[in-house]
Amino acid sequence: MTRNLADAVDAVDEAVRARPATALRPYVAWYSGYRQRGIAPAVHRGLPSPYLTFILTLDEPLTVAEHPDPAQPGDDYATLLGGLHTRPALITHDGRQSGVQIAVHPLAARALFGLPAGELAGLDVPAEAVLGAAGRRLQERLREAGDWPARFAALDDALLRAARPSGRVPAEVLWAWQALLRSGGGLPVAALARETGWSGRHLQGRFRRETGLAPKAAARVIRFDRARRLLGAPGPVPRLAELAVRCGYFDQAHLAREFRALAGCAPSVWLAAEGADAAKFRNVQGGAGVPAPEWEP
Repeated sequence: MTRNLADAVDAVDEAVRARPATALRPYVAWYSGYRQRGIAPAVHRGLPSPYLTFILTLDEPLTVAEHPDPAQPGDDYATLLGGLHTRPALITHDGRQSGVQIAVHPLAARALFGLPAGELAGLDVPAEAVLGAAGRRLQERLREAGDWPARFAALDDALLRAARPSGRVPAEVLWAWQALLRSGGGLPVAALARETGWSGRHLQGRFRRETGLAPKAAARVIRFDRARRLLGAPGPVPRLAELAVRCGYFDQAHLAREFRALAGCAPSVWLAAEGADAAKFRNVQGGAGVPAPEWEP
């Protein structure tokens, strides 16, 4: 009983989102800082999204109970770098969690990490496995910073120093990715291939290598990401039939099927656990939000 009272007195629930420095915006959509103490233990679904996951913890490790690839065993991570995926991850905490999550554009993987995002597809790895000692040094800088603005400034500095445009992302893949984002996942693969001048098979192979997903799977994830952000945004909950039309689904049943496939649960279940009123997780995916910024060339 004493412990619960202390937790209530010392409870912390912080969530801060910031955009990176202007020069970094072709690579990073936003930073999301979170720190919670003395709250109820919870399970969060790390949902498929059109961004790579890059997490640097502050005080305690990130516990991934189940990865998008079910063959990968759960583990604790001081830092984590994850590729695009079409299944949810399950993340747990015991009432405490803190860190910064960086939403990285997949086509920036070569510039920031020195490899195409396809090599990270469906995987979660310690950031040091890709960045070496630089990943650990960056985490240490964030831990030493005194507040959120200082942490975000440290990220700006480190990522600007690390960014090395490779010039190896094919222009056709860049165009196809941007077109899918602009359409909300609404363009068919045949239309993408026709505009690039490539065959559908060639486009799929090159697109998968650079992003980690084939164009059709990427379209599903982009459409789903928009739908779940609109569903979980503050304010009145949209009717599923209207949401389906707005986000390009055939009907409400199509939306519900895709939600179960990509989130592992029905929309109502996810909303009750992690919508705007729940807000049990304060990382980039945990809270509500409007549709995310698009890639800026």
